[in-house]
Order: sequence, then C-alpha cells, then structure tokens
Amino acid sequence: MAISSIFAKVRIDEPKKAEAFIDALEASENKPKRKQSIPVSPPVTDINEIKKYMTKRFPG
Repeated sequence: MAISSIFAKVRIDEPKKAEAFIDALEASENKPKRKQSIPVSPPVTDINEIKKYMTKRFPG
C-alpha cells in the first residue's frame, strides 16, 4: 500500500458507515501482533567476521 493513501481525506456522511468504520479501526487495533516465521539474526558488523564469510564464499 502506498504511503500517500494513509493521508487521504475520509468523509463519512452516514452514521451507519461511521460506526462501521470505527468498528473496523477497533478490530484492526485488537488484532494480535504478527509472529515471525523464522528467527532473524542481527546483522554482522565485525570486520573480521565479514572477512571470514567472504573468504568462504570467494576462496582466492
């Protein structure tokens, strides 16, 4: 979804549509947080570790 769609102006004239919109917002707020399917390891920042990985990939 494009970020610009977040800033769109919403105009609701009918009370039933306003209630439905509020209910949808509340339902999305109460939705459980997404769980990662696989663990994510932190990026490697140590120069020696990076060199070690690169020599394994590109033996020279």
